[in-house]
Amino acid sequence: MKNTWRFGEKEFQYIREVLDSGFGSGTSGGMNSRFEQAFAKKVGAPYAITFNSGTSTLHAALFAAGVGYGDEVILPALTVICNLSVTLAQNAIPVFADIDPDTFNIDPVDVERKITERTKAIMPVPLYGLPCDYDPLLELAEKHNLVIINDAAQAFMAEYKGRPIAEICPMTSYSLENSKHITTGDGGIIVATEEEYAVKMRKFGSLGYKNLQAKEGRIRISKDSFQKPSYKRHDQMGLNYRMPEVAAALGLAQTERMDFFMNIRYEAASMYDDVVNNCDYLVPQKVPEGYKSAYWCYTVKYIRGDVTWDQFRQKYIEFGGDGIYAAWALLYEETLFSSGDWRKVCPPLYNDLNYDNISCPNAEKVQPQLMQFVNNYGSREEIVPKVAALQKTIDFFA
Repeated sequence: MKNTWRFGEKEFQYIREVLDSGFGSGTSGGMNSRFEQAFAKKVGAPYAITFNSGTSTLHAALFAAGVGYGDEVILPALTVICNLSVTLAQNAIPVFADIDPDTFNIDPVDVERKITERTKAIMPVPLYGLPCDYDPLLELAEKHNLVIINDAAQAFMAEYKGRPIAEICPMTSYSLENSKHITTGDGGIIVATEEEYAVKMRKFGSLGYKNLQAKEGRIRISKDSFQKPSYKRHDQMGLNYRMPEVAAALGLAQTERMDFFMNIRYEAASMYDDVVNNCDYLVPQKVPEGYKSAYWCYTVKYIRGDVTWDQFRQKYIEFGGDGIYAAWALLYEETLFSSGDWRKVCPPLYNDLNYDNISCPNAEKVQPQLMQFVNNYGSREEIVPKVAALQKTIDFFA
């Protein structure tokens, strides 16, 4: 089995506890609650709610923010498709903002240019684990009465100007997919700084049960009253996005080992830095002073003209490196969007929208240049040959 280093006795212990307890659902107030409490404390937020993915967390956040039909949500052009998908799922209008060419994160200046009277939310994405420039975004949110939903899928334990990013924005979402810093296989968890948002998100992810609270995932507070024929269970719109108890058991154990996982990523990034700093055509993602990146992966711009991106990648693999990963296509260049198929989600709203003049020149230039190097290793011994392969590749093309 691959990645056996990721799972230890604690994971098996907590899974056995779930099975021994009768294998209840996520509404039992058991392992999910323990995971939520441990995670919230670890990242520095008062509230945490588990979900079945880092996409459903964002869907819940949009709902909690009051985003609905015809509202505009500003997204970075360079991000994963789920940011677009959940916006469309809420019958909201995606607005694409450009990125900073050095940090690869959403550009607050371009965000300001694209705010209109219909704008309801901004969804920054700390790409590859690097915090966004939050201060100007927060100023814009306050000025225009907007909500910031921080999609920190790749940014566990990241810090912005000395502060954990989980305490900066009203809602901060994390993915627990297999490649992330900690994992439940698939899954997500979102933290909130305000009780109102936490309650709305928890209810949205669990069918709108009225008993759910900011820190309470049980739906049956009193079994006797719950089973009366006259009892009304649901007081808010909600879907079934709950995390299974077995997945929460993994999440709890992984949270307890988070420092171990983070330190490996930091070490890998430092080792890549030592190699890349001597190569003028591999330009690493800029980490501004006062920022702490989570280094989900180590990312550079490849700006050499005489050796193609693919040629460099193939030689790296020949020398023993893991495959270099490319960045996603820009959201508005994905087939879903460019084909117009997304308009079928809500034809009355979307059919007449015009996206002919989308302009994100930095994102369009940077996206094809990006090279993502794997950081998901279990030890320094695993990292060394991959970094050595990069050095050999650079030397080969010298």
